[in-house]
Amino acid sequence: MASPWDSSSSSLWGTLGQASNVAQLVGVDALGLVSMVVQAALAARRHRDACVRLAQHVELVGGLLRELELAELMRREATRRPLEQLRGALRRCYALVSACQDCGYLRRLLLGARMAVELRAAQHEIDMFVRLIPLIALVDNSTNSRRIKQAKEEVRTVVAGSSNHHISFATRAEDFTELHSRGATELCNVGQQQLVGTVDLQEQTIFDIEELVKLCTRVEEACTGFAKFNFFQIVDATDNFSEKRIIGWGGFSTVYKGQLPDGHMIAIKRLDSPATIFDFDSELQLTKLQHPNLIRLLGWCIHGKERFLVYEYMQNGSLESYISDKTKGPLLDWSKRLKIIKGLIEGLVYLHKHSMLWIVHRDLKPNNVLLDYNMNPKIADFGSSKTMSSDIAEELTCRVVGTSGYKAPEYASQGVYSLKTDVFSFGVLVLVIISGRRNIILDKQGDTVGDLVRNAWRMWKAQRLHELVDPSLGSRYEITEITRCVQVALLCAQEDPADRPTMTDVAAMLNSESMTFPIEPKQPALLRNGSAAEDLASSYMGQSSRTIDITITSSAPVSTRVRIIVDPEV
Repeated sequence: MASPWDSSSSSLWGTLGQASNVAQLVGVDALGLVSMVVQAALAARRHRDACVRLAQHVELVGGLLRELELAELMRREATRRPLEQLRGALRRCYALVSACQDCGYLRRLLLGARMAVELRAAQHEIDMFVRLIPLIALVDNSTNSRRIKQAKEEVRTVVAGSSNHHISFATRAEDFTELHSRGATELCNVGQQQLVGTVDLQEQTIFDIEELVKLCTRVEEACTGFAKFNFFQIVDATDNFSEKRIIGWGGFSTVYKGQLPDGHMIAIKRLDSPATIFDFDSELQLTKLQHPNLIRLLGWCIHGKERFLVYEYMQNGSLESYISDKTKGPLLDWSKRLKIIKGLIEGLVYLHKHSMLWIVHRDLKPNNVLLDYNMNPKIADFGSSKTMSSDIAEELTCRVVGTSGYKAPEYASQGVYSLKTDVFSFGVLVLVIISGRRNIILDKQGDTVGDLVRNAWRMWKAQRLHELVDPSLGSRYEITEITRCVQVALLCAQEDPADRPTMTDVAAMLNSESMTFPIEPKQPALLRNGSAAEDLASSYMGQSSRTIDITITSSAPVSTRVRIIVDPEV
């Protein structure tokens, strides 16, 4: 696999190398380089957003490196080579961010688009090491048993029934990588590749509680209305975390209903131990956002290893509790449903265009839409959200989060996300609100959009949308409004993100009854019989006999196909 730093970059690298005295960095170890990159990035004057993003990814690598016995691993051929390659990548990162500090030197180069491209390539390269380092950790014989246990836990999340096997990884420098499970732990030669494929591990870093407290304190000082809560306030408000107070669960959290001494109701999110600093930091973005259709973050509390976030309380719970309940569903008449749809549009337009940051939520679904006392919708759970720079159309990630049926095809299969990712989820959400049905993805038949989207398109095309409408609505709706909403939803749920409108376009289409739509939604791709094609398999894991095929998506320029061969423990 070609490195992002190919021959076309050689002249640029030569110039940057001279600019930052890279030769002086040759003797610096990887952790020292991590620190230097982060510090240099914070001093960048040009391409600052890209430099900061790169520094965040480099810091993630640093967190993983601190868990390794680097001195021991550098003595082994199999692990020394990738670690030396990592040092080379970090030196290149340092050269780039150092050059971005200089407003005069290399001015002509920096004013062009080339530097932005190189910074992004550097981030991709670092992301690939984020996936490789956990593999390197498996060969640390000094903590062999703990590594095996950790590997089993990580693989268990994607390999059904693998909990009774020891996991080892053998790699080869080909497009297809085989990972064998045989009881012993070893990492074979990486070959000439800079990195190899692995099971997609979540972006993660160990919580430094002191740093987290400092972060929350800084946010508290900068944002009015965001305050620190005492741990005993949290305990009293939740009746010592009584099960009766639980009102919901997130991917890595439990949410409690709390009551303060003055009678004020709050919602308290208690983060589980697997939650990463990214989940916490993403939620803190809410302190910078002020919109009636976004949940409001009121405060924080850190006590020992316990971490809490405090939100305004929503009296009517989640949209899911109405959609999935036969008793509560009829309480959502058409006027309320249309009000929810329009409120979601306003919230997303704000996130995508009018907030200080461009934010992609990445997990829009009925559970993450909360309803206040007047049934106004508020978008919640920003633990998976990402900020985007206005000059970048899309990003890549090795951490594909979200819920099946709501994830955009390009995001689910390739890890590519953009503002159009939320547009797809919104389209599905509108169809769910109208129909009261779930959107089921048929992976084995090559499905990319879901059965609800396909059925809605057929009914819209045949002008039979009355068959789509939730039966609990009876005939109490305007078919013209239903038709307009469905057509907008189908445009949003197009497979190709280029075919989807922006949320600003969506607002214009739904708020202007006289506006005619410029295009009609395309028909979703037909399903295949049998297994899905390999290019659609990244969100699908097919298990046959003792072999499991997975396509791994990441922020690398290409996906890596991985085959895990599971042999019985001996």
